[in-house]
Amino acid sequence: MNYKLLPRLDLPNDLKKLSLKQEELLCEEIRAKIIETVSKNGGHLSSNLGAVELTVAIHRVFDSPKDKIVFDVGHQSYAHKLLTGRYKNFGTLRQKGGISGFTRPSESEHDACVSGHSSNSISVALGMAEAMKLSGDDHHAVAVIGDGALTGGLAFEGLNNAGRSGTNIVIILNYNEMSISKNIGGIATYLSELRTQDSYKRFKTGAKKVLGAIPVVGSGISKIISRSKDDLKEKLLHSTMFEDFGFEFIGPVDGHNLVKLEAALKSAKEMNCPVLVQVNTVKGKGYKPAEDQPGEYHGVSCFDIETGDKPAAGACFADVFGTELASYAEKDKRIVGITAAMKYGAGLNHFKGNLKERLFDVGIAEEHAVSFAAGLASMGKIPVFSVYSSFLQRSYDELLHDISIPRLHAVIAICNAGIVGGDGETHQGIFDVPFLTTIPGATVYSPSSFEELKICLKKALYDDDGLVCLRFPKGDEEPCDISATDSYYLSDRNSDTLIVSYGRAAVQAAEAAKELNCDILKLTRIFPLQQEIYDIIKKYKKVYIIEEGSRSGSIGEKLAAQAPNAVHVAVDGFVPTMTLREAFDLYGFSKDKIIELIRSGR
Repeated sequence: MNYKLLPRLDLPNDLKKLSLKQEELLCEEIRAKIIETVSKNGGHLSSNLGAVELTVAIHRVFDSPKDKIVFDVGHQSYAHKLLTGRYKNFGTLRQKGGISGFTRPSESEHDACVSGHSSNSISVALGMAEAMKLSGDDHHAVAVIGDGALTGGLAFEGLNNAGRSGTNIVIILNYNEMSISKNIGGIATYLSELRTQDSYKRFKTGAKKVLGAIPVVGSGISKIISRSKDDLKEKLLHSTMFEDFGFEFIGPVDGHNLVKLEAALKSAKEMNCPVLVQVNTVKGKGYKPAEDQPGEYHGVSCFDIETGDKPAAGACFADVFGTELASYAEKDKRIVGITAAMKYGAGLNHFKGNLKERLFDVGIAEEHAVSFAAGLASMGKIPVFSVYSSFLQRSYDELLHDISIPRLHAVIAICNAGIVGGDGETHQGIFDVPFLTTIPGATVYSPSSFEELKICLKKALYDDDGLVCLRFPKGDEEPCDISATDSYYLSDRNSDTLIVSYGRAAVQAAEAAKELNCDILKLTRIFPLQQEIYDIIKKYKKVYIIEEGSRSGSIGEKLAAQAPNAVHVAVDGFVPTMTLREAFDLYGFSKDKIIELIRSGR
């Protein structure tokens, strides 16, 4: 596309100078730039295309960075990035050292907070609004949250506090009937049934203006009406749930009509009190393949712009898991699947046909999912909650309190375990092992291959009791000539050097061990560790532990306690945006880096 405005404007400063026609052209250019970049780099497409006009209107009405704009999840912030001086670098989106796929304060003063996970925006924005109120600052905090994220309990904790806070907080509810999968449940139904309440808004505003003009008594009557607005509303129409929380409510507003959007947001800003604006948008707006299949184009690797075609995807760990679990569920009615709005990414889309009634999508509510699983388990079912590693972090207390203490049998399938690449710090699955291994009675498997995954799933369902966690990486398996096992594998090359590893990194470690002619100890059940694992390690002169995860609280730390001279290769801190291969080289998990380390004698 021939970009006429994006390269020439000083954004966001020039945005408020544009005519409506120029605004509309700018929206076209933003969409084109997002499609062009995501088609090459991958990223979140549908959510960003649906929020273009909304983001333009927000920046026209509010004054960033003095007004704080908090994007829930942040996967709809690409237009925001283009409107805040990052056009020239936008081609580096989701690349090492480039523009993040989410908001990051280290990247721009216009990014109010770190984002990546859902449902926290209202709480964060309220904290900012309260801080401004305490400081005598009359600027606004604006939270942009989708109806999918509103299914998360944390969002309601924020609403509960924000509605009657007396702060300048504006919550923009971006309603598109989607999170990643189609939204379900009571909140989704409620929002879909909400209708415009302009009749009430017009009546209230008009009446106050007329009465206020009456000499002597008019202003007094107007104040009485203001104080009695709840009684007035009750007579005219039922109040919304959000008004019951204490918010002024505006909407629904057409989320692709710039004039209506700006009018609604200006009204919200002028109220100087907690306001919730419902904006209706179309996920994938402006790109037909994404509009037709918003879930399929929510997060993509790359695609052909003309056709929308994506490279054929091979088998992946999540699909192998889901297919195998569904086959067991066909034969065993006790097996129940649970997903937190991610049945495709978590492999549970294979629960179809007669299995649909045993698949529960609880929305973006990981804590609820685990407690729900506990209830199922207490009644003799075998619940299997499939969830991304980085999202399971939210459920730590429920794992301890609701499953572990009562010794209930539940299976947690942990997808995207380990390094995931382009999504950056908030999505790397490197912390599940440290926190899971603090839970008494937990069993944790980390298979390296599809065959091993199948073996471990059967063990988790039928042989183990209590909390059983089955963690596996994103994507395809890598060829490995080590036999599949549910315990551990030890080579015997009569070497005094041992490499210990598990999961995907074990494949690289095994290849390095073969080339170096040293021994490899590949773990599959990584917790609890058998005593014989410690006994094996003690026999070797040199021990190298390669662990694709966080060092603190890791399996490697436990093993190194018995082998003080062991070299432990793991992650310290957070893993920023980069490809899997770049991360494996940087952190020393690749075959070549392992060989280099051992040959150096360190």
